[in-house]
Parts: sequence; C-alpha cells; structure tokens
Amino acid sequence: MALAVAVTSTALAACGGSRQNEDEPEGKFPVEVTTAKFPNRQRLGATEELKLAVKNVGDQTIPNLAINIFIDEGADGSFSIRLDQPDLAKPDRPVWILENGFPRLKGKKTPAGGETAQTNTFAFGALPPDQEKKVVWRLTAVRGGTYQLNYRISAGLFGKAQAVTDEETIPSGTFVVTISTKPPDTRVNEKGEVVTGKARPLGP
Repeated sequence: MALAVAVTSTALAACGGSRQNEDEPEGKFPVEVTTAKFPNRQRLGATEELKLAVKNVGDQTIPNLAINIFIDEGADGSFSIRLDQPDLAKPDRPVWILENGFPRLKGKKTPAGGETAQTNTFAFGALPPDQEKKVVWRLTAVRGGTYQLNYRISAGLFGKAQAVTDEETIPSGTFVVTISTKPPDTRVNEKGEVVTGKARPLGP
C-alpha cells in the first residue's frame, strides 16, 4: 500500500519522536466535523468511499490534523478486526481493503497525508483557521457481517495539541455498516453489457 508521508519505521519514530513531542504546542483547538459519510449497507467486493471533512473553527493553526480510524483498537490496521483464536498465526483480518493511493483530499489525484507510526492514525499536516480538509478513503469490502467503524479527530500526534468540539469533547463518530455476502442482481442489457438490476418486464 503506497501512501505519501508514511512513517512505518519504529527506528525513525524513536529517533525523531522525542523532539517532535517537545515541538508540538499544548492546547485545545476547536474543530467541526462538517462531513462524515460512509454507506451503512454494502456488498462484498463492492467499493465505497469513506468521506470525512474537518474545519478549523478556532483562531490558531492546528499543528497536525490527525484522524484515528479503527474497527477494533487492538487490530493492526484501521480496517481490520482481531480474531480471538489462539491457533491463528495472524489474528488480524481485514474487513475493508484500502485502495492504493488513498486517502486523498477531495478532488485531488495524489495521496494526502498518510499512515503514521501511531496505530491506525492518518496525519494530514497543519490546518489554518477557517480552513477545511475534505478527506476520502476508497475501500473495498472483503468480509461480510455488521461492523462499527469508528473515527477520532486530533490536533497532533503526541497528545499535547487536542482537537475539541464546541462542547469541549473529543470529535468522534461511528458508522454501523452491514456488508452483505449475497451476490448482486445482474443482467445483460441490449448492448451486451453486464449491469446491476433486474431485467425489465417485456411488453408495453
């Protein structure tokens, strides 16, 4: 999975993490989640978009807009679950696969931000006052069932800069999504193309 600004090396995090922690300003940064969309009914093998938009409604620049996404906080991967079976060599199983080159800012064709050394967190850089970042993840469902996909917004990666709502709470939310394993209804249209949807009845 190729993502820009991906920080996956433990050694790199250990080397620069302490200094970055010191540099992160301490305080509360008001934000508003202006968009939070993800279809609650999906189908195995289908691709959908998770859309989150965050606006800086305060008067200071947010040091580093970060979005933590998870189904299971103990799983390795934002879109995976951890199976409680001791005989499994790899207990983490994906529910969705993130398409290469995502997440992206809405309308852009290149990745924006990326995964960090912190588990299941994507960072998108500074966000000036009254500015908004609209982020899109493109996901393909690979496991049927009903899941809760959660998100939390932060103003930094080290806990000193905190994003807050106007009620002084952590901006967060949950999507409850059911992924069906039933094959879609398909038909061949008059052009010989396979399309979704039942055939139209014959006659006038």
